[in-house]
Amino acid sequence: MATLIYNDRVATFRKMNQLNQVLDSNPSERDILEMASLRVRNLQAFAELQSFNDTGKWLYEHPLTADRSERAQLERLRREDPEQFLQEYSNCCYNVKRYSRFIKDPKRKDRHDSDLKLLREHRRRQDLYKSILQSDEEK
Repeated sequence: MATLIYNDRVATFRKMNQLNQVLDSNPSERDILEMASLRVRNLQAFAELQSFNDTGKWLYEHPLTADRSERAQLERLRREDPEQFLQEYSNCCYNVKRYSRFIKDPKRKDRHDSDLKLLREHRRRQDLYKSILQSDEEK
C-alpha cells in the first residue's frame, strides 16, 4: 500500500507542477479548484506515509486508504449483512465482559498485562460499533 500512496504523491506533485504553469499564464476557476484538490490529496499522501513511517499505522484519510479503515469495513458490513454485523457486535460485547472478568481473576495474574491490552482493544472496537449504530439512527 505504501508504494501506491507514494506513487500517488509523485503523480499529484507532477500534475501540480504542470498546472502551476497554466495558473501563472491564464488561470481559470476549474484550474484553481483542481490545484486545490491536488494539493489536499498530496498532503494526505504525505501524512499517510509520515504516519506509517513513524508509527507503523495508517491514518486512513487518503482516498486510497479510506475504504480500508476498520470503521469503513464495519459500515460496509452493516449495510451488506446486518445480521453478521450484529453478531460480531454481540461477540465484541461478550469479549469486553470476559476480559473484564479476567482482569479481576487472581488465577490469571501472570496474564494481566495481555488481558488488559485485549480489554482495551475490545472496548475501543465496542465504541466503534456503538458510534456506527448511533450514526445509523441519526440518518
